[in-house]
Order: sequence, then structure tokens, then C-alpha cells
Amino acid sequence: MADSHNVPGTTPEVRLELVPIPVSEVDRAKAFYEQAGFALLVDVQPVEGMRVVQFTPPGSACSIVFGTGMQEISDMRPGTIKGLHLVVADMDTARSALIQRGLDVGEITDLGGVKYAGFSDPDGNLWMLQEFPPETRQPGQSFYAEPEDSNR
Repeated sequence: MADSHNVPGTTPEVRLELVPIPVSEVDRAKAFYEQAGFALLVDVQPVEGMRVVQFTPPGSACSIVFGTGMQEISDMRPGTIKGLHLVVADMDTARSALIQRGLDVGEITDLGGVKYAGFSDPDGNLWMLQEFPPETRQPGQSFYAEPEDSNR
């Protein structure tokens, strides 16, 4: 079998823009994500029995969706999403901001310089704040900054 991973032009650019989050009560989930500071993009009922709610975390290009009547998305078991990462520039600032908004955010865990703190929505879907140390961030990665020129 041929290796197509390094063949130029075989795969067009694709972007992850919408992640389904299974919830049991749409209005309760909507209130939680508003409280968390996510931006409400959509709350529509395009047809009878269908409701679509979309939120975007602050600074993110990817949104989440939940609702009713959306075939397989609505059939997902609430609380089964674990470990969605929200990458932050500064863990202490991000964690404090969520706590000030009334969210229950776990303690910070440091795993070799990479920091994590978790929180869950009312159904138990688990979100992880993640901070990479500035010196390990790579070009193209969130919050990467070009090293300063030491010859100046």
C-alpha cells in the first residue's frame, strides 16, 4: 500500500469548526456555557422538534453544538465527552476567571511543565484547561511567540 501522507495535494485543507456536546437539558447547558463566558452564536428551531445551540469559547475558531432533534448528535449519551482541551496562555488567569464566573474548576496539575485544570458542565462533559510552558511552544501552536533577538 502506498504512503499518501507525504504526497502533496492529495488532501485539501480541512478545519475542525464544530464539536457536538451531548447534554440532557438544553436550557441548563446553555446557561452553563453562557456562565463560562462562551459566546452564543446560534439558538434556533429550524423545524418542529429540532433545536440547535452553538457556542464558541473565547478566542477559539472552533465551536460546540448541542440541542434536540439532530439525529445521531442528539442520541449521544450526555456526559460522555471527556478531555476537550481549552489551551490557555496563562493557567492561573484562566482558572481564576472561570472561578470568578462561578464555575467549579479543579486544582492545577503540573505534568512536566504542562499545566492542566479541569471543569465539567452539568452533565459531566469534562473540559481541560491546558497551558504549555512558553519556552516549549512551537510555531503554529497556540500562544507561540517568536523568541526575542538577544543581539538588540
